[in-house]
This record gives sequence, C-alpha cells and structure tokens, in this order.
Amino acid sequence: MAELPTKYPDPVKIAVIGGTGIQALPGFTPIATVNPLTPWGYPSSPISILTHNNTPIAFLSRHGLHHQYAPHEVPNQANIAALRSLGVRCVIAFSAVGSLQEEIKPRDFVVPDQVFDRTKGIRPFTFFEKGVVGHVGFADPFDAKIAKLISECGHALAGEGVKMHDQGTLVCMEGPQFSTRFESSYYRSLGCSVINMSALPEAKLAREAEIAYQMICMATDYDCWHSTEDVDVAMVMGHMKANGENAKRLVGAVLDALTREENGELVDGRHLGGSTTGMIKFMTKGEARGEVGKKNIEFLFPGVWE
Repeated sequence: MAELPTKYPDPVKIAVIGGTGIQALPGFTPIATVNPLTPWGYPSSPISILTHNNTPIAFLSRHGLHHQYAPHEVPNQANIAALRSLGVRCVIAFSAVGSLQEEIKPRDFVVPDQVFDRTKGIRPFTFFEKGVVGHVGFADPFDAKIAKLISECGHALAGEGVKMHDQGTLVCMEGPQFSTRFESSYYRSLGCSVINMSALPEAKLAREAEIAYQMICMATDYDCWHSTEDVDVAMVMGHMKANGENAKRLVGAVLDALTREENGELVDGRHLGGSTTGMIKFMTKGEARGEVGKKNIEFLFPGVWE
C-alpha cells in the first residue's frame, strides 16, 4: 500500500477530535496524513485527512495514536492551532464521560450545553499571552447550532439503538484520577449531568480560534456515586467497545449532515467570524504588543495585524 501524502493543499473545514475509545475513523477513505508544526509544538497525533461525501474531514486523536497523553498532558493549544491552520472552522469532539444522573445510562449519548470547570490551572488554556491580551465570550461554551444538528441525527437513529440526551452540564475535572464519592455526589447534587477530563481547555481554545465546537459525550459508567463499585478503565473500555457501532453510526450521520450544502455557513463558522480578531486589536495597542504574542496570533489569523 502506497504511503499517503504528507501535505494537503485545500482547506479542510470540518474536524473530528477522537477521545478515549475513538482513536480512528474506520470506514472513511484516507487521502493524506499531515502533522503541522505550530508555535505551541506538534499536535498530539498526526492529523488524518479523510473523504466523506467528497468532502475532506480532518481526524485528530486527542490522546495520541497510542493513547500516550494523560488529560493534563494533551497539547491542546497545538491541537486547535494545527486544525485552524488547515482551515478547520467546525469541530465535533468525542469524549467518554461518567454519568451523574440516573436517566443518563451507560452507552447513552449526551450533547452538553454547559461546563463546570474543575481543572486546576495546570493546563495551558489560552492563546492570549506573551504581550497580547484577549477576552472572548464563553457564557455558552458549546455551539448551539451544531448541537441541534447532532441531536437531530441522534434521535433519527433511535430505532438503531442510539439514545440521545439533548443538553446537560458537563463537569471537567483535572484527573487523571477518577472522582471521590463525595465529589461525585456533590456534582450530582448541583444538577450536573456528566463528568470528564477533556472538555477544557479544548472548548475555550476553539472559541478563541473562532472555531464552532461541540462535544458529543458517551456515558461509559455511573461515576462512583451510584454504587460501591469503583470506576475503572476496564469498565469504561467495556462500554466503549460494546457501543462502538453506535458511535460510528452517529458520527457518520453527523458528518452526512454537515457535508450537506445547506449547512455550509455553519461549517464555515461564519457566526463566529471576527469575534476574536476584532477584539484583540482593541485590547492591546500596537506599540505594547509583545513580538512572541503577535507571531502566535498571526499563526492563527494570518494578516490580522495588517
């Protein structure tokens, strides 16, 4: 089998970020493998360029090809910057999660609309530093338009075993350890829906990069509030494997929808265009901008300072 090209000349607007249990997208035709160097280093894995309905799709494995990056080690800045440099403006991110509510059963899918940040500042979480200050709105951390599309796809697959929950609050904890029973019960008492270790800063960086971003969560356990049974990797991976076909079916349906002509504006991320670039010019004035910070932002938004 011939080696795939390491360059791809055309913009790739849609990306899938795979998490635990989804480290590849079988069934799609690979046409290139690229590994862009960003000011924040290389992404956590080479990025596969695949075709679907004659549309290029980028696939990035969040934890590396061999799952070698713990959640706090994932090079999130490099991942989002690399995707942006390829032309990506729309990201679907998959993640295994623990359920905090009885009605969200293991193997159910959730499209969250809110996040409770319980990370501890260990992870680099912004592109705005080194002499460039910026603030973006994050009141609604996910993209409601993409969420609606995903929910419609999920409900359409109900007869094939896909159970979809349309909204919920996702707790993003630091990890890599799982929750204590008190923590799990506390988050549950607040009305939180699911818990993972990967939503942040991925979603924050995507917003800064003017990328429409939505996470799809698949419950793999009831965290540790539900019984005396500890959550372990075997439990998580068991449900991931058992529900693998449903996950592939769902991502295929979502990509089918995103590649339709009527969703072109959504895929282009036009509703986010200018939300960052207009603001950063206003915040830090030209003579005060740091050279490193300016170059970093220029990588994300070529020509922004002109």
